[in-house]
Amino acid sequence: MLSLRAMNFLAGTWVGEWLVGLGRITLLSREAIASASTFKFSRRDVLYQIYFIGIKSQSVVIVTGAFTGMVLAAQTYFQFHKVKMDTATLAVVSVSMCSELGPVLTALMVAGRVGAAIAAEIGTMRVTEQIDALRTLATHPTDYLVVPRLVASIIAVPLLTVESMIVGIAASYAVAVGLLGIDPAYAWWNMLKYSGDVDVMIGLIKSVFYGGIIAMVGCYKGLSCSVGAEGVGRATTEAVVYSSITILICNFFLTLVLEHICIILGL
Repeated sequence: MLSLRAMNFLAGTWVGEWLVGLGRITLLSREAIASASTFKFSRRDVLYQIYFIGIKSQSVVIVTGAFTGMVLAAQTYFQFHKVKMDTATLAVVSVSMCSELGPVLTALMVAGRVGAAIAAEIGTMRVTEQIDALRTLATHPTDYLVVPRLVASIIAVPLLTVESMIVGIAASYAVAVGLLGIDPAYAWWNMLKYSGDVDVMIGLIKSVFYGGIIAMVGCYKGLSCSVGAEGVGRATTEAVVYSSITILICNFFLTLVLEHICIILGL
C-alpha cells in the first residue's frame, strides 16, 4: 500500500513538473514571438545563427537525406517488384521525402546538433552569471539570446528541408535507374503524376514548426538549467530528447490537420 502511494506521489510530482515546464516554455515562446514581431533583435546575430544552424548543418542533412532516399527506393522496389509496379517506386519516394521523411529527419538531425549547442551555450552563460550581467546592462535576455535563434531556426530549417528533399529524390533516382534497372521515363512520369506542390508545401509548413520547436526547447533548457557542470550536461541532453519527442508528436497532429485542410480545399 505504501509503495502504491509512493508511486502515485511520484507520478503526480512528475505530471506537475511537466505542466509547470509546459507553462514556462509557453510564456517564453509568447514573449519571444512578441519581441520578434517588433524587430528588436540584432540582424547580425540572426545572420550568424543562420550560418551556424543552416550552413554548418548541411553535411549532416545531405548525408541523411541521400541515404534515406536510397534505402527507401530499394525497399519500395523490392515490394513493388512482386506486383509488377516497379515504375511507381519514385512516386512513393518523392511523396514520402517531401511530406514526411524530409522534414522529420532534417528536424531530428538539426535538433541533435543545434538544439544541444543552443542549450549548452545558454546554460553555460547562466551558470557563469552572464545572463544576470545582461539584465544589469538593461539588455533583455529574450531579445538578445532567444529571438535571434528562433528567427534563424525558422528560416534555416525549411531551407535545409528543401535540400534534403532534393538530395533524397536525386539519390533515389540514381539507385532506381542505375542500380535497380527501372525504366527512367516511366519512373519520372509516375513521380510527377502522383506527387505535387501540395506535398512540398506540407513539408515546408511542418519544417517551420519544427524549427521553432528546436530553438525554443533549446533556449528554455539553457535558461532554466541548474547550477554546475552537471546541470549544463543535463540541460543539453534534455534539449535533444524533448525536442525530438515533441517533433515526432507534432508530426502526427500536423499530418492529420494539414491533410484534412487539403481535402477540404480540394488540393
